[in-house]
Amino acid sequence: MTPRPGNEDEEAPPQIYYDDENASVHSDNADAVLVHGSEASDEETFPQEPYHAHKYIPTRLQRAWKATATWVKGPQPPRPWKIHPIFPRIQTAPIQFLNNYFPKRKHKITLLVFFYFCWFLSFALVLHRSAFAADIPGHGSPVRIRCNDRLWSDGNGCGLNGDLCRPFDGTTMTFRCPANCKRIQVLNPHAVGDQEVSYKPLVIGGPTDEEETLKNTYYRGDSFICGAAIHADFINDQSGGCGVLSFVGERTNYPSVNRKHITSIGFDSYFPKSFTFLGGTASKCRDLRWPLFAVSLTFTILMSLFTTSPAVFFSSMFLGIFFHVALASDPPNLTDYYAIVSIALGRFLPASFCMFAVHHFFVRRTLHGLHAQVEKTVLWLGGCWVGALNNYTFDKIPIERLTPHDIKQQPGAVPALIIIVLLLLCIAIGQAWCLRVEGRLPQYLKIYGIYIALILVLVAVPKMNVRIHHYILGLLLVAGTSMQTRPSLLFQGILVGLFINGIARWGFDSILQTPAELRGDAQLGTLLPMITAPIIHNNLHRHKLRPNITFEWEYPLPKHYDGLSVLVNDVERFRGYEDAGLHSFTWERHMDDVPEYFRFAYMAGSVRGDYTKAGTWRSDGGWTEMESGPS
Repeated sequence: MTPRPGNEDEEAPPQIYYDDENASVHSDNADAVLVHGSEASDEETFPQEPYHAHKYIPTRLQRAWKATATWVKGPQPPRPWKIHPIFPRIQTAPIQFLNNYFPKRKHKITLLVFFYFCWFLSFALVLHRSAFAADIPGHGSPVRIRCNDRLWSDGNGCGLNGDLCRPFDGTTMTFRCPANCKRIQVLNPHAVGDQEVSYKPLVIGGPTDEEETLKNTYYRGDSFICGAAIHADFINDQSGGCGVLSFVGERTNYPSVNRKHITSIGFDSYFPKSFTFLGGTASKCRDLRWPLFAVSLTFTILMSLFTTSPAVFFSSMFLGIFFHVALASDPPNLTDYYAIVSIALGRFLPASFCMFAVHHFFVRRTLHGLHAQVEKTVLWLGGCWVGALNNYTFDKIPIERLTPHDIKQQPGAVPALIIIVLLLLCIAIGQAWCLRVEGRLPQYLKIYGIYIALILVLVAVPKMNVRIHHYILGLLLVAGTSMQTRPSLLFQGILVGLFINGIARWGFDSILQTPAELRGDAQLGTLLPMITAPIIHNNLHRHKLRPNITFEWEYPLPKHYDGLSVLVNDVERFRGYEDAGLHSFTWERHMDDVPEYFRFAYMAGSVRGDYTKAGTWRSDGGWTEMESGPS
């Protein structure tokens, strides 16, 4: 049937349609068709041959491309994957039990609401006991501190002679440390005299007697408080603890001691601020993250065993595990617990939107129609907990940040990265083969092609660095797990757990960061002062005159700088500016028979640049030149 012509075309000649059978008849009369004079032409015309680019491609290459495209499309018809439970009667027993005793939908909804209430109440009661500690008798309520909190700032952060970090002696401070502080390390080189410490707990000092009594134990003021408390066996790393530390002023000869799997750093000179811990003040307050983990694990396992709905299962797992990480197992590094709750609630809504999209496009396909309740619990839920507890699982891998600087600097990072890349490559090949069997590999190749193109575009952005956080890694890779296989259950759970941990702990950090953000407290890359050889007066036979050393530097100072800062034993002792005419610095030996360490940095107003490495005024009166480079 052909469309009927409209009224406006009544005067037009009727259109003629040819079918394949009559095509030869009409072609015989083709030269009898009349044309208007204006359409005639004296030039002989030939039909234009169509352009085909593939004729320039070798036939062998064309065949290879077609064979590859056919292989990528997979078998026809596609064969979707389906998990057939091992011991099906055992795995479906929880569902049968639920259907027998709660057959109606309203009964199941009531039971689910009651289950949520019990879960929330149990978690809230243990969390309240864990988050808020009782007073320490005679000292008051402890102050929550972070694992990396210290009493002394780096460089000249404590001001001239350390006055901004007073008091040095004669006072106490109550504190409360969270659990799992032993693993906290300094990521960038930290100067301790002429040493540079990195990827170690910053604990300087320890017991000074053979019995290792608490009375004769002290630590330098710039040590991690919680790390020092663990090293002194004052608190427990697994549960944290409370106590009282005492400022004991200037000490010398801080020993290096290996205790509680922490090797402290030795320092053979003096420092104006030190601290110890008061015996008998260790309170029984505990970080109950492991009892809280038992509560969360129990309820998530029960939910997994008795639920077949992908939406109910996934939303419950995300809700419970997210708040467990945000409030208990790996909370943000803050001292105010109410601020921690506020931050967790602020991050929850955007994280929920991301997880809704992940469930809609990827997770639902994996979990739909799955009745292997035990396997789902072990593989998917177990993997999710492994990813969510990243600070106890994958954090053991010696890679702190995926940046070229950190990978080159951290011991063991390069071999670990090679192993991880090879492992991910093997997993990707296996998942790609499974997608091919389902006939979905071409569309996923397009998705990951777009991902790679976007990352390359971001890499090309000037003056910015790409940083793949583990929550981004989870979002990028979860698409490749959207099929119902046992490896996909495990991988998908791990990736969702990594996303939860990344957002609950760190938030939505940008994939593009400035060099300053990545640098943190590392060297600034500024110009270093050129110091002339010092003038030393040891005054060995003049008892009324102390030994002294004088440093001089060239003037005028380089452009953009107007002063110089000098650290002696990591404490700023001199800050001289060009307009004040201070062209030299003289220092009297503070203590006999110990070395003293000097470092120098340019100043631009109140902002200092990088300090040099330490030069040493030895205890014998000689001078050891500083090595090149910043400290």
